[in-house]
Amino acid sequence: MTDVVEAAPGDALPIVVIPVGVDDAVLDGCLAALEATTPASTRVWLADDACGGPRVRDVVDAWLATTRMSAEYGRRPRALGEAAHLADVLRTCGDADVVVLADDARPAPGWLTRMTRCLRESPHATSVTPWSNAGETAAWPRLGDVAPLPDDPSRIVDALAEAALPSQPLPAAVGHAVLLRGSACRRVGGVDATSYASWYAALIDLCLRLQAFGGVDLLCMQAYVGRLDEGHPADGDLDRVAARWPHWNARLAEFLMDDPLRAQRDRIAAVLAERAASDAQADLFGASP
Repeated sequence: MTDVVEAAPGDALPIVVIPVGVDDAVLDGCLAALEATTPASTRVWLADDACGGPRVRDVVDAWLATTRMSAEYGRRPRALGEAAHLADVLRTCGDADVVVLADDARPAPGWLTRMTRCLRESPHATSVTPWSNAGETAAWPRLGDVAPLPDDPSRIVDALAEAALPSQPLPAAVGHAVLLRGSACRRVGGVDATSYASWYAALIDLCLRLQAFGGVDLLCMQAYVGRLDEGHPADGDLDRVAARWPHWNARLAEFLMDDPLRAQRDRIAAVLAERAASDAQADLFGASP
């Protein structure tokens, strides 16, 4: 059984920030998945950097009228740009822990409670990332690949819970869904929107600054958030990351070549196979003659 979507009494969940894009159908899918998998009364901020047109606003208004979340929508009069927009949003959230959820993400059951638990149980963690089909270093089932969205993500999250693997470090967080420890981000100055245009690159830089002060970026082994595609850097952003952090490219390449999470992915795959075999056997013996 997957996690119920209600939080335990007294649990304070992070703020979920969704940067609103231009595609109304993509956003509608994200909000539908969020509604089905996230505890009621979760604080959600739909942050529009003057991107969404009238059809996006229709999707937002329809969702706001029916959601169980404590949700707000805000639209800037003029666009700041991706990194600058999120820098300002996170600055407004102060010391609060925040999940930045891509607007093409598809959260699976239990995603937010499991990520929150991971952050609380890991005092040195400054970010938590879940597995994803398009998660780059956090990709499932193959490292670095973009796989199709799963037909039944609940099967994956059930297997993740059964495997019960401990969190593992990542080179940096990944942008499909990242839970940030707000107090730590504020101490290192937040998102650098002066140097970077994209959230993709600004997130790498933020994580590396947090690591310089003892922070750790963790992969939550029991949470899953799908995504339609990977994030992308703006032109020149990765050059600026490499100039500021000369070790980054080599470190990322080493992670991709060594694949330190292979054993964990193999274990999860084995659990999925065992569950599939058990289900098939139950169907066989439960079938009518």
